[in-house]
Amino acid sequence: MKRNPPVRDSRVEWIEHGDPETWIHGIVADMERMLAVELAIRGRARMLLSGGTTPAPAYAQLAVAPLDWSKITVGLVDERWLSPQDSASNARLVRESLLDRADVGRFEPLVREGLTLAESVHAANVEAEHAQEACVAVLGMGNDGHTASLFPGSADLDRALASPLPYAALDASGCPVAGDWPLRITLTPAGLARTRHRLLLLRGETKREVFLRALQGDDVRELPIRAALGIGLEPVRVHWCE
Repeated sequence: MKRNPPVRDSRVEWIEHGDPETWIHGIVADMERMLAVELAIRGRARMLLSGGTTPAPAYAQLAVAPLDWSKITVGLVDERWLSPQDSASNARLVRESLLDRADVGRFEPLVREGLTLAESVHAANVEAEHAQEACVAVLGMGNDGHTASLFPGSADLDRALASPLPYAALDASGCPVAGDWPLRITLTPAGLARTRHRLLLLRGETKREVFLRALQGDDVRELPIRAALGIGLEPVRVHWCE
């Protein structure tokens, strides 16, 4: 692998891995450490997970970590507006990669069966407002600079970015990256700010270049990943490999 220049920014801890296997091990080590510290200090822990195939192997490996899973709550960073049983839902991916392997104390889906989109968002916000602060949120980023379901160019982006609540509904119609599921529930910057640690998982040179461009500006509407930068006391820990 070619040697890249170091990423120097006070808002970021950049961890570069030589191959996918060490990348997964590094992610899991971070998550296990953060959860163990939270359990030791507070007796319980809560984390928010993203969907997609990129983090799934890390979740599967984390599931065998020697943690008191009965005291851990798992929530979601975002979700498509479809059934939690649908093969394309983040809830199903998290369930198959982690929840079916570790007996967690509680799972907080974002889509609630029998509720409308607005009702599901309200339920998620009520739950989040009364829940323990998440010790870690696992984030991804698209080639367009989106994170969670904060898609650049979406009609609801400004409202979601400005929301004081942890979660918002978002219509990403017309955003190609949203695919066949434009209606979403997403963590907002306000919700992201409530998490103690943020892990950003990146693979490939294109995403490295997009992220480096994000560091060079401050327009969150252009590259929503910027919403994860410079918030809270801890820098974003970015795990990257080719």
